[in-house]
Amino acid sequence: MAKWTADDIPDQSGRTVLVTGANSGLGLHTSQALVAKGARVLMACRSPERGEAAVLDVNEAAKDDGAAELVTLDLADLASVRAAAAEVRERTGDALDVLVNNAGVMATPQRTTADGFELQLGTNHIGHAALTWLLMPALRSGPHARVVTVSSLLHQRGGLDVTDLNFERRGYNGWAAYSQSKIANLLFAFELDRRARAAGLDLLSVAAHPGLSDTELTSNMMLSRGSALLAQVADFFTGLVAQSAEHGALPLLHAATAPDVTGGQFYGPDGFQQMRGHPTLVRASKQANDPGTAARLWQLTAELSGVTPDPA
Repeated sequence: MAKWTADDIPDQSGRTVLVTGANSGLGLHTSQALVAKGARVLMACRSPERGEAAVLDVNEAAKDDGAAELVTLDLADLASVRAAAAEVRERTGDALDVLVNNAGVMATPQRTTADGFELQLGTNHIGHAALTWLLMPALRSGPHARVVTVSSLLHQRGGLDVTDLNFERRGYNGWAAYSQSKIANLLFAFELDRRARAAGLDLLSVAAHPGLSDTELTSNMMLSRGSALLAQVADFFTGLVAQSAEHGALPLLHAATAPDVTGGQFYGPDGFQQMRGHPTLVRASKQANDPGTAARLWQLTAELSGVTPDPA
Protein backbone atom coordinates (compact mmCIF):
# COMPACT_ATOMS: atom_id res chain seq x y z
CA MET A 1 0.00 0.00 0.00
CA ALA A 2 1.32 3.46 -0.92
CA LYS A 3 2.41 5.68 1.95
CA TRP A 4 0.48 8.93 2.49
CA THR A 5 2.47 12.09 1.71
CA ALA A 6 1.79 15.78 1.29
CA ASP A 7 1.11 15.10 -2.39
CA ASP A 8 -2.06 13.30 -1.27
CA ILE A 9 -3.55 16.39 0.37
CA PRO A 10 -6.82 17.16 -1.44
CA ASP A 11 -7.27 20.54 -3.06
CA GLN A 12 -7.82 23.11 -0.29
CA SER A 13 -9.08 25.98 -2.43
CA GLY A 14 -11.75 27.95 -0.62
CA ARG A 15 -10.81 26.60 2.81
CA THR A 16 -9.47 28.72 5.65
CA VAL A 17 -7.10 27.23 8.22
CA LEU A 18 -5.63 28.61 11.43
CA VAL A 19 -2.32 27.07 12.54
CA THR A 20 -0.79 27.95 15.92
CA GLY A 21 2.95 28.01 16.37
CA ALA A 22 3.28 28.55 12.64
CA ASN A 23 6.58 30.39 12.38
CA SER A 24 8.79 27.29 12.72
CA GLY A 25 8.92 23.49 12.81
CA LEU A 26 5.71 21.55 12.38
CA GLY A 27 3.52 24.65 12.17
CA LEU A 28 5.60 26.21 9.42
CA HIS A 29 5.65 23.03 7.31
CA THR A 30 1.93 22.49 7.89
CA SER A 31 1.26 26.04 6.71
CA GLN A 32 3.48 25.65 3.65
CA ALA A 33 1.82 22.41 2.58
CA LEU A 34 -1.70 23.77 2.97
CA VAL A 35 -0.96 27.02 1.13
CA ALA A 36 0.60 25.01 -1.70
CA LYS A 37 -2.74 23.18 -2.00
CA GLY A 38 -4.72 26.40 -2.23
CA ALA A 39 -5.78 27.09 1.38
CA ARG A 40 -5.89 30.46 3.03
CA VAL A 41 -3.74 29.97 6.14
CA LEU A 42 -3.78 32.22 9.16
CA MET A 43 -0.41 31.72 10.82
CA ALA A 44 -0.70 32.34 14.56
CA CYS A 45 2.67 33.28 16.06
CA ARG A 46 3.81 34.73 19.38
CA SER A 47 6.55 36.88 17.85
CA PRO A 48 5.29 39.35 15.23
CA GLU A 49 8.78 39.69 13.76
CA ARG A 50 9.34 35.95 13.32
CA GLY A 51 5.74 35.57 12.20
CA GLU A 52 6.09 38.17 9.45
CA ALA A 53 9.24 36.47 8.14
CA ALA A 54 7.46 33.10 8.13
CA VAL A 55 4.46 34.50 6.27
CA LEU A 56 6.74 35.86 3.55
CA ASP A 57 8.41 32.45 3.30
CA VAL A 58 5.12 30.57 3.04
CA ASN A 59 3.63 32.94 0.48
CA GLU A 60 6.43 32.06 -1.92
CA ALA A 61 4.70 28.67 -2.32
CA ALA A 62 1.18 30.08 -2.57
CA LYS A 63 -1.16 29.43 -5.48
CA ASP A 64 -2.62 32.89 -4.94
CA ASP A 65 -1.03 36.09 -3.68
CA GLY A 66 -1.42 36.64 0.05
CA ALA A 67 -2.63 33.13 0.89
CA ALA A 68 -0.80 33.22 4.26
CA GLU A 69 -1.56 35.88 6.85
CA LEU A 70 -0.17 36.65 10.28
CA VAL A 71 -2.17 36.53 13.51
CA THR A 72 -0.34 37.49 16.70
CA LEU A 73 -1.10 35.00 19.47
CA ASP A 74 0.51 34.30 22.83
CA LEU A 75 -1.12 31.16 24.23
CA ALA A 76 0.41 31.87 27.65
CA ASP A 77 -1.77 34.99 27.99
CA LEU A 78 -5.55 34.57 27.86
CA ALA A 79 -6.01 38.24 26.97
CA SER A 80 -3.97 37.57 23.82
CA VAL A 81 -6.00 34.42 23.14
CA ARG A 82 -9.25 36.38 23.36
CA ALA A 83 -7.91 39.14 21.13
CA ALA A 84 -6.62 36.70 18.53
CA ALA A 85 -9.90 34.76 18.45
CA ALA A 86 -11.87 37.99 17.96
CA GLU A 87 -9.50 39.05 15.18
CA VAL A 88 -9.80 35.68 13.41
CA ARG A 89 -13.58 35.76 13.58
CA GLU A 90 -13.65 39.27 12.15
CA ARG A 91 -11.11 38.63 9.38
CA THR A 92 -12.76 35.40 8.26
CA GLY A 93 -16.35 36.61 8.56
CA ASP A 94 -16.92 33.83 11.11
CA ALA A 95 -15.92 31.15 8.61
CA LEU A 96 -13.09 28.87 9.70
CA ASP A 97 -12.70 25.38 8.25
CA VAL A 98 -9.74 23.96 10.17
CA LEU A 99 -8.00 24.80 13.43
CA VAL A 100 -4.60 23.17 14.05
CA ASN A 101 -3.65 23.46 17.73
CA ASN A 102 0.08 22.93 17.26
CA ALA A 103 2.09 25.44 19.31
CA GLY A 104 3.79 24.34 22.50
CA VAL A 105 6.66 24.48 24.95
CA MET A 106 8.54 21.50 26.37
CA ALA A 107 10.21 20.62 29.68
CA THR A 108 10.69 24.22 30.82
CA PRO A 109 11.86 25.29 34.28
CA GLN A 110 8.99 25.94 36.67
CA ARG A 111 7.29 29.10 35.48
CA THR A 112 3.77 30.46 35.22
CA THR A 113 1.73 32.07 32.47
CA ALA A 114 0.38 35.60 32.58
CA ASP A 115 -2.71 34.16 34.26
CA GLY A 116 -0.82 32.16 36.88
CA PHE A 117 -1.00 28.65 35.37
CA GLU A 118 1.94 26.25 35.18
CA LEU A 119 3.57 27.32 31.92
CA GLN A 120 3.32 24.07 29.95
CA LEU A 121 -0.25 23.28 30.95
CA GLY A 122 -1.25 26.90 30.39
CA THR A 123 0.37 27.15 26.96
CA ASN A 124 -0.10 23.69 25.53
CA HIS A 125 -3.58 22.94 26.88
CA ILE A 126 -5.47 25.82 28.51
CA GLY A 127 -4.55 28.38 25.85
CA HIS A 128 -5.54 26.02 23.04
CA ALA A 129 -8.77 24.94 24.74
CA ALA A 130 -9.79 28.56 25.26
CA LEU A 131 -8.90 29.42 21.65
CA THR A 132 -10.95 26.50 20.34
CA TRP A 133 -14.02 27.41 22.37
CA LEU A 134 -13.77 31.08 21.38
CA LEU A 135 -13.53 30.10 17.69
CA MET A 136 -16.43 27.65 17.73
CA PRO A 137 -18.89 30.15 16.17
CA ALA A 138 -16.56 30.35 13.15
CA LEU A 139 -16.03 26.57 13.07
CA ARG A 140 -19.78 25.94 13.30
CA SER A 141 -20.63 28.13 10.34
CA GLY A 142 -19.57 25.87 7.48
CA PRO A 143 -19.55 22.20 6.52
CA HIS A 144 -16.95 19.62 7.53
CA ALA A 145 -14.91 21.70 10.00
CA ARG A 146 -11.98 20.07 11.80
CA VAL A 147 -10.00 20.71 14.96
CA VAL A 148 -6.60 19.00 15.06
CA THR A 149 -4.85 18.99 18.43
CA VAL A 150 -1.18 18.04 18.54
CA SER A 151 0.02 15.74 21.31
CA SER A 152 3.27 13.82 21.79
CA LEU A 153 4.65 10.34 22.24
CA LEU A 154 5.60 11.51 25.74
CA HIS A 155 1.95 11.61 26.79
CA GLN A 156 2.53 7.91 27.51
CA ARG A 157 4.65 8.80 30.56
CA GLY A 158 1.41 9.67 32.34
CA GLY A 159 1.17 11.98 35.30
CA LEU A 160 -1.93 14.10 34.80
CA ASP A 161 -3.44 14.98 38.18
CA VAL A 162 -6.71 16.90 37.86
CA THR A 163 -6.48 17.79 41.56
CA ASP A 164 -3.08 19.46 41.15
CA LEU A 165 -2.77 20.70 37.57
CA ASN A 166 -0.43 23.54 38.52
CA PHE A 167 1.99 21.49 40.67
CA GLU A 168 1.04 23.30 43.84
CA ARG A 169 1.28 20.11 45.96
CA ARG A 170 3.60 17.95 43.86
CA GLY A 171 7.28 18.55 43.36
CA TYR A 172 7.77 20.10 39.94
CA ASN A 173 9.43 18.14 37.15
CA GLY A 174 9.62 19.67 33.68
CA TRP A 175 9.17 16.38 31.85
CA ALA A 176 6.24 15.34 34.05
CA ALA A 177 4.60 18.70 33.40
CA TYR A 178 5.13 18.29 29.65
CA SER A 179 3.62 14.80 29.70
CA GLN A 180 0.65 16.12 31.68
CA SER A 181 0.02 18.85 29.12
CA LYS A 182 0.16 16.34 26.24
CA ILE A 183 -2.30 14.00 27.99
CA ALA A 184 -4.52 17.05 28.47
CA ASN A 185 -4.32 17.74 24.72
CA LEU A 186 -5.65 14.25 23.97
CA LEU A 187 -8.34 14.34 26.64
CA PHE A 188 -9.53 17.67 25.24
CA ALA A 189 -9.51 16.47 21.62
CA PHE A 190 -11.51 13.35 22.42
CA GLU A 191 -13.98 15.17 24.70
CA LEU A 192 -14.54 17.85 22.05
CA ASP A 193 -15.38 15.12 19.56
CA ARG A 194 -17.84 13.45 21.94
CA ARG A 195 -19.59 16.75 22.66
CA ALA A 196 -19.66 17.78 19.00
CA ARG A 197 -21.30 14.47 18.11
CA ALA A 198 -23.83 14.84 20.92
CA ALA A 199 -24.67 18.35 19.70
CA GLY A 200 -25.05 17.17 16.11
CA LEU A 201 -22.28 19.44 14.83
CA ASP A 202 -20.64 18.88 11.46
CA LEU A 203 -17.21 19.02 13.08
CA LEU A 204 -14.45 16.46 13.59
CA SER A 205 -12.04 16.71 16.50
CA VAL A 206 -8.92 14.59 16.02
CA ALA A 207 -5.41 14.38 17.43
CA ALA A 208 -1.96 13.81 15.96
CA HIS A 209 1.65 13.53 17.04
CA PRO A 210 4.84 13.96 15.00
CA GLY A 211 6.97 11.18 16.46
CA LEU A 212 10.57 12.21 17.00
CA SER A 213 10.99 15.22 14.74
CA ASP A 214 13.66 17.85 14.26
CA THR A 215 11.92 20.97 15.56
CA GLU A 216 12.95 23.87 17.78
CA LEU A 217 11.35 22.35 20.89
CA THR A 218 14.55 20.76 22.16
CA SER A 219 16.79 23.78 21.57
CA ASN A 220 14.14 26.10 23.03
CA MET A 221 14.05 23.87 26.11
CA MET A 222 17.79 24.43 26.57
CA LEU A 223 17.46 28.16 25.92
CA SER A 224 14.74 28.36 28.58
CA ARG A 225 17.36 27.03 31.00
CA GLY A 226 19.82 29.71 29.96
CA SER A 227 22.20 27.61 27.89
CA ALA A 228 22.81 28.71 24.31
CA LEU A 229 25.68 26.22 23.97
CA LEU A 230 23.51 23.26 25.01
CA ALA A 231 20.83 24.51 22.61
CA GLN A 232 23.33 24.21 19.75
CA VAL A 233 24.38 20.74 20.91
CA ALA A 234 20.72 19.69 21.18
CA ASP A 235 20.07 20.95 17.64
CA PHE A 236 22.99 18.90 16.33
CA PHE A 237 22.04 15.61 17.97
CA THR A 238 18.32 16.03 17.28
CA GLY A 239 19.17 16.46 13.61
CA LEU A 240 21.11 13.19 13.68
CA VAL A 241 18.39 10.96 15.17
CA ALA A 242 15.08 12.62 14.31
CA GLN A 243 13.09 12.78 11.12
CA SER A 244 12.65 16.18 9.50
CA ALA A 245 9.99 18.58 10.69
CA GLU A 246 8.53 18.40 7.18
CA HIS A 247 8.03 14.65 7.61
CA GLY A 248 6.85 15.08 11.20
CA ALA A 249 4.08 17.37 9.98
CA LEU A 250 2.50 14.60 7.87
CA PRO A 251 0.28 13.15 10.65
CA LEU A 252 -1.03 16.68 11.32
CA LEU A 253 -1.72 17.25 7.64
CA HIS A 254 -3.42 13.87 7.26
CA ALA A 255 -5.64 14.59 10.27
CA ALA A 256 -6.50 18.03 8.87
CA THR A 257 -7.27 17.05 5.28
CA ALA A 258 -7.62 13.35 4.48
CA PRO A 259 -11.17 12.34 3.50
CA ASP A 260 -11.07 9.07 5.47
CA VAL A 261 -10.55 10.76 8.86
CA THR A 262 -13.30 10.38 11.45
CA GLY A 263 -13.74 12.14 14.77
CA GLY A 264 -11.90 10.94 17.85
CA GLN A 265 -9.00 9.41 15.91
CA PHE A 266 -5.31 9.80 16.76
CA TYR A 267 -2.61 9.81 14.06
CA GLY A 268 1.14 9.32 14.33
CA PRO A 269 4.07 7.86 12.36
CA ASP A 270 3.90 4.20 11.31
CA GLY A 271 7.57 3.35 11.98
CA PHE A 272 9.32 1.74 14.94
CA GLN A 273 7.84 2.91 18.26
CA GLN A 274 5.97 5.63 16.31
CA MET A 275 9.17 7.68 16.19
CA ARG A 276 9.23 8.23 12.42
CA GLY A 277 7.36 7.25 9.29
CA HIS A 278 4.14 8.03 7.48
CA PRO A 279 0.72 8.76 9.01
CA THR A 280 -1.24 5.92 10.54
CA LEU A 281 -3.83 5.44 13.25
CA VAL A 282 -2.22 5.04 16.68
CA ARG A 283 -3.50 4.35 20.19
CA ALA A 284 -3.51 6.83 23.03
CA SER A 285 -2.72 5.79 26.60
CA LYS A 286 -5.38 4.46 28.95
CA GLN A 287 -5.50 7.72 30.91
CA ALA A 288 -5.85 9.79 27.75
CA ASN A 289 -8.85 7.66 26.73
CA ASP A 290 -10.74 7.99 30.03
CA PRO A 291 -14.04 9.87 29.47
CA GLY A 292 -14.44 10.60 33.18
CA THR A 293 -11.07 12.31 33.40
CA ALA A 294 -11.79 14.17 30.16
CA ALA A 295 -15.09 15.52 31.50
CA ARG A 296 -13.44 16.69 34.73
CA LEU A 297 -10.62 18.37 32.83
CA TRP A 298 -13.10 20.04 30.46
CA GLN A 299 -14.94 21.60 33.40
CA LEU A 300 -11.76 22.57 35.26
CA THR A 301 -10.35 24.18 32.12
CA ALA A 302 -13.52 26.26 31.77
CA GLU A 303 -13.27 27.39 35.41
CA LEU A 304 -9.57 28.22 35.16
CA SER A 305 -9.79 30.04 31.83
CA GLY A 306 -13.10 31.81 32.39
CA VAL A 307 -14.14 30.82 28.86
CA THR A 308 -17.54 29.22 28.29
CA PRO A 309 -17.12 25.75 26.75
CA ASP A 310 -18.63 25.22 23.32
CA PRO A 311 -20.32 22.85 22.78
CA ALA A 312 -21.64 22.80 26.32
